[in-house]
Amino acid sequence: MHPDQPTWTPSPGDSPEQPRQVRRILKLFKPYGGRLAIVGLLVGAASLVSVATPFLLKETLDVAIPQGRTGLLSLLALGMILSAVVTSVFGVLQTLISTTVGQRVMHDLRTAVYGRLQRMSLAFFTRTRTGEVQSRIANDIGGMQATVTSTATSLVSNLTSVVATIVAMVALDWRLTVVSLLLLPLFVWISRRVGNERKKIATQRQKQMAAMAATVTESLSVSGILLGRTMGRADSLTRSFESESESLVDLEVKSNMAGRWRMAVITIVMAAMPAVVYWTAGVALQLGGPSISIGTLVAFVSLQQGLFRPTVSLLSTGVQIQTSLALFQRIFEYLDLPIDITEPDDAVHLDQVKGEIRFEGVGFHYDGKSGPILEDIDITVPAGGSLAVVGPTGSGKSTLSYLVPRLYDVTGGRVTLDGVDVRDLDFDTLARAVGVVSQETYLFHASVADNLRFAKPDATDEELYAAARAAQIHDHIASLPDGYDTVVGERGHRFSGGEKQRLAIARTILRDPPVLILDEATSALDTRTERAVQESIDALSANRTTLTIAHRLSTVRNADQIVVLDSGRTVERGTHEELLELDGRYAALVRRDAQLEPTR
Repeated sequence: MHPDQPTWTPSPGDSPEQPRQVRRILKLFKPYGGRLAIVGLLVGAASLVSVATPFLLKETLDVAIPQGRTGLLSLLALGMILSAVVTSVFGVLQTLISTTVGQRVMHDLRTAVYGRLQRMSLAFFTRTRTGEVQSRIANDIGGMQATVTSTATSLVSNLTSVVATIVAMVALDWRLTVVSLLLLPLFVWISRRVGNERKKIATQRQKQMAAMAATVTESLSVSGILLGRTMGRADSLTRSFESESESLVDLEVKSNMAGRWRMAVITIVMAAMPAVVYWTAGVALQLGGPSISIGTLVAFVSLQQGLFRPTVSLLSTGVQIQTSLALFQRIFEYLDLPIDITEPDDAVHLDQVKGEIRFEGVGFHYDGKSGPILEDIDITVPAGGSLAVVGPTGSGKSTLSYLVPRLYDVTGGRVTLDGVDVRDLDFDTLARAVGVVSQETYLFHASVADNLRFAKPDATDEELYAAARAAQIHDHIASLPDGYDTVVGERGHRFSGGEKQRLAIARTILRDPPVLILDEATSALDTRTERAVQESIDALSANRTTLTIAHRLSTVRNADQIVVLDSGRTVERGTHEELLELDGRYAALVRRDAQLEPTR
């Protein structure tokens, strides 16, 4: 059984509960537990060493200087210097290790998202803007960099410093410690409020960045520029981008200013605390309370100032973590996308593929809401045979061909290759067995040779030349100044439509698959070039199974079997001569082509 796989589009309502999300974030760091343990030890050691300095200062002021003990004074001064040196060295080491761990986690996230998207079906990309996908990988993961690389270390470091400092303050004077910590719960409450506020703004900001990235990707591509210029929409597109950028400015300002005044109040209060300590000590002395030595008072204030930095940093880290949860949520949405085309655990591997294709009661629809694209398709193409599928636009021709390499999966019936359901085959077998030349020719911004070798990385130059000759494109490539080293340009725009089609055909020829799918493969060629390429395709099709999707019926006349689709159903089938004699849909299409021929 192969149950239909549901499609899914991420939405804010699908976000996981926060505790579960936090556990999932922590799991990302699990492979690097050993390194993080070393960081923890360095952080703890640095915190303990730094806390020792106020005690050395107390002894200096209360004992060494008043009693004129020069030797003790020298040792205490040396101890303070060594404390600073050790703290700095430990800080550098912990930064190196934590940054390395953070960058590895970033790498793992980027790779996981990219790998997940590579496994998605074609349907996902037809309903998702390219810029949105790019934004998730670049902006969202990039926005987490500071959090992932430094937050964990900052959290441990500051927490350790706060605990160690509070213990040291209690050891010096517990009463002053109570006075110093009275407002701490208020500070925590304020920081949580600020964090929640920034998290909401961060979600809006990332959505706006994704929308802007999609606009840039679409409008500044070669095709987008051509469309914008020829339609006179360049100024309109600029104004639209300006509007989106303006919205992003507002969100960035809101994000940076959210809670700034409340955090400023915390900073002011913390900075004023030494004055409160001095005042408390003075008032207590006047009221007959216990006296506090100058050394103790100075050491306590020194500890309190040392408490100020990690406490504020800890509160800020909490705000940053809450903000980053919005980014993690967007990344996890992509990592949780259901894979609707999967390889079974007991996948069948075929060493040799003969090429027989069967469509057995095949049905297909994109989701449960839309109507059927294909219904009750029963076709058999023997190994080495040729099938042509024709019909009006929207009849399901391309969709039918995409079921063979599993760009889509059937929602009813099955498609078999050499008697094996294609859903039971491993991906390697399908990739080796089926070659596709689609009407959407895609070339990378690389050299001609690199584009051809994408099909066969270890291909020799002679194999490249042979494939190009078969596709009637070798002579043109050889005439270029850089030959096969010529860079084709973005999406191949340095080449004409016909030249790009021939390069795509050459690329598939190089792969030499036993099953060949030609989806409007010659649609961009003029009549003369089409005939030349068709000769190559005919030669290539010998002894291999060929499935041809075409509007121009001149390319399918010699097919062993021609099937006419209309509204997703088979309405006619037979050879060219049989269908002409039937004088039905196919004959009407032939007459239409004959009328259009002189205009080509």
